[in-house]
Amino acid sequence: MVKGTPGNSGTILASYLHIPVGRDKRIAIFTGAYNHVVDGVSLTLNRLVSYLECENTPVHIFAPTVQHPALVHAGTLTSVPSVSLPGRPEYQVSVGMSPRVIDELDRFKPTIIHIATPDLLGLQALAYARIRKIPVVASYHTHFSSYLSFYHMERLESLAWAYLRWFYKKCEHIYVPSRSMAKVLSDHGIEEGVELWPRGVDIAMFHPDKRSIEWRRSLGFEDDEIVISFISRLVVEKGLVIYADVVQALRDSGKKVRVLVVGTGPAENMLRDRFPRAVFLGHLTGNELATAYASSDIFLFPSATETFGNVTLEAMASGVPAVCANATGSSSLVVHDETGYLAEPGDVESFIRYALNLVDDKEKRRQMGIASRREAESYSWRLILGRINGFYDKILVRPFVV
Repeated sequence: MVKGTPGNSGTILASYLHIPVGRDKRIAIFTGAYNHVVDGVSLTLNRLVSYLECENTPVHIFAPTVQHPALVHAGTLTSVPSVSLPGRPEYQVSVGMSPRVIDELDRFKPTIIHIATPDLLGLQALAYARIRKIPVVASYHTHFSSYLSFYHMERLESLAWAYLRWFYKKCEHIYVPSRSMAKVLSDHGIEEGVELWPRGVDIAMFHPDKRSIEWRRSLGFEDDEIVISFISRLVVEKGLVIYADVVQALRDSGKKVRVLVVGTGPAENMLRDRFPRAVFLGHLTGNELATAYASSDIFLFPSATETFGNVTLEAMASGVPAVCANATGSSSLVVHDETGYLAEPGDVESFIRYALNLVDDKEKRRQMGIASRREAESYSWRLILGRINGFYDKILVRPFVV
């Protein structure tokens, strides 16, 4: 059962009251991604750490890192031993705690251990907490089992879910980003302690006012061309092949559509080969990223592997209608036929049909863009991050039993 569920259409209607804390609040966070790669996990956790520090809550992060990190991280970070992921060298995989890491953890004296990745590092953090009688919480950021089919490892799915059931049973809370993701966990026997922790969006940064016709023209887009954006990591599991097939079908039918890609990754060359005239901007942040969202006309995101869909929410805040997979994550954000469309996962024809509706109807794009912005405004970062603080406080006021 999911607790703290928002109202209809993902609207967050209630905040958590402050609860007097019975023990000092000192949070140790263990994660597989924090500063060595820019993705939804690392950005969300960095924002959480910044919030906790502003609330004067001591926090210490334990994660893999690299010599030249992809982002400037928030808070105090202790690097853990790691190796590059075979075939995906941009990712580091932790190989557990070293004595140095354990010494750092002992000196910090955490009162809650927050595990963001149930990998070897997370497993050792769980063991550490059990020995020292420290409560453990977990946040579910990556829908690991949904990735297995992309690597022809479907036979491992039942084993993966067995491990996750065992792992999360040891946790006081499991924070999930969407009701649809909570339903997936429930279907696999993970129900106890599940709490809803949606992601937020900077509604001042991502705003329809960032749309710029001059910016579009500077990139070679004609005023009457429909710019269909893909903004995410460029990996096949994000639905890039479907994105390419949809755009190609629209072009083959004579529609004036253009490709805008923001992000980097190993599948970039595949897209470049298919669309030589596409605009590739690489990794963007801040106002540049906000301008790219708002200056596109349709956000097409076929990924069926999301636990939430940060990029979908950013597009919505920017007033851009989205066509997404009716799967975990996006299905909790997009209101079908109101703020965008939800297509059947993997069904190219379904995506083409909905994208075509928007390409052909400028007024529909405008109306859905307004509705999308209104929906996104309910996802205030401060409110959402405050939920986690409230969850921590609820744990600390009661006795902990191993």
